[in-house]
Amino acid sequence: MKIIIAGAGEIGYHLAKLLSMEAQDIYVIDQNTQRLNHLNAHLDVYTKKGDAASIQVLKEVGIADADLLVAVTESQNTNLTIAGIGKKLGVKKTIARISNTEYIKTKEINFSDVGIDYMISPEELAANEIEILVNETAFNDKFDFEKGELSVLGAKLSEDSPIVGKTVQEINTKYSFDFIVIAIKRDTSNEIVIPRGNSVFELNDQVYFSVPRESLSKVHILVDKEKVGIKDVMILGGGRIGQKIARRLCGKSLRVKMIEQNRDKCFDLSDELKNTLVIHGDGRDIELLEEESLSNMDAFIAVSGNSETNIMTSLVAKSKGVRKTIALVENMNYMDISQSIGIDTLINKKILAASAIFRHVRKGRVLALANLHNVEAEVLEFFVRRNTKITEAKIKDLDLPEKAVLGGVVRKGNALMTYGDFTILPGDRAIVFCLPDAISQVEKFFNN
Repeated sequence: MKIIIAGAGEIGYHLAKLLSMEAQDIYVIDQNTQRLNHLNAHLDVYTKKGDAASIQVLKEVGIADADLLVAVTESQNTNLTIAGIGKKLGVKKTIARISNTEYIKTKEINFSDVGIDYMISPEELAANEIEILVNETAFNDKFDFEKGELSVLGAKLSEDSPIVGKTVQEINTKYSFDFIVIAIKRDTSNEIVIPRGNSVFELNDQVYFSVPRESLSKVHILVDKEKVGIKDVMILGGGRIGQKIARRLCGKSLRVKMIEQNRDKCFDLSDELKNTLVIHGDGRDIELLEEESLSNMDAFIAVSGNSETNIMTSLVAKSKGVRKTIALVENMNYMDISQSIGIDTLINKKILAASAIFRHVRKGRVLALANLHNVEAEVLEFFVRRNTKITEAKIKDLDLPEKAVLGGVVRKGNALMTYGDFTILPGDRAIVFCLPDAISQVEKFFNN
């Protein structure tokens, strides 16, 4: 598959990284020599210096025989232009990064008529992610499959967790409800442990569980955290993401306060967000946060334009007893530190955008794909076809890759746990957790 990426910024780089692991032919176009040199030094991709909106440049990278053109520069208008020109020059499919979500929602214009097959908004993706996380107080990561019949949940183990010091086999024996431990990330390193029966849980581990719907009310016992209802939320930052979140949470009858530093913007926000209390002030002012009852908040969401401000204010919120803290960060290098410094979840809209595009590229082979926060690994959902290797034997006899683990199946609308003696059948929807370099091996089990 030949894929051309226009824009070598963080979205372009991360997408190229994901795709290059699968031996795709990746071409990246950018006018910035430094960015292209960085790509060449770290990834096995082709690079081209130039303007991706140039007909000549697109022809030079072979646009006519490309399968996909992804335009992810910083400019929405440039991306739309690149996609439209690319389609006219013969590329099979185009994806454009946009900032105005009106384009996604409108039914008045069919953008495929002008050469844009699919549009993606990093801000919309970030808002979606935050909305899901706000509703899950006991865990810092969540992804639902098959409308919630099966969920993947992540949590950091505290000293009060009853599973610290125990093995996977011991907790499977002790607890009677269904769940599968699919991954463990050690606090002391970036190592991802694919758990086996003798794997031991350690203090501050980030653990991921695959859980059927009927176990959701019980699984918090494993991490010794109660799920509490969210009623009061404070949002730092009145940008596009902050506004989207405020509208959605107010729509769920939550009480929302928003702190915004720009005075003129506060007046506009007050007019736009009728059910949100908008406060003019600097979120870094701890006295202001205390005056606005920060300690009484159930959740604190920091989505200002400054990553460091978002991180520091979230830490302040945590120190004041706020149960759920979420911070938006621009720098991808921050993504590994959230649990280690005490913030529940860090969100990076560029990683979300790259992952969403990656999911789109993989459509047809997998039904869904989740990228867990702070873990360089994936959870994939496969539709099980007849005469595939995955149906040939019990799971314990399949010789699955060591860097992969089955997290369950959904069969005729019901979630079933895939323990060792379980046999997967055609028609099942199987959930698999795997590290990036094991994806191609796992796919062989589901392909004819």
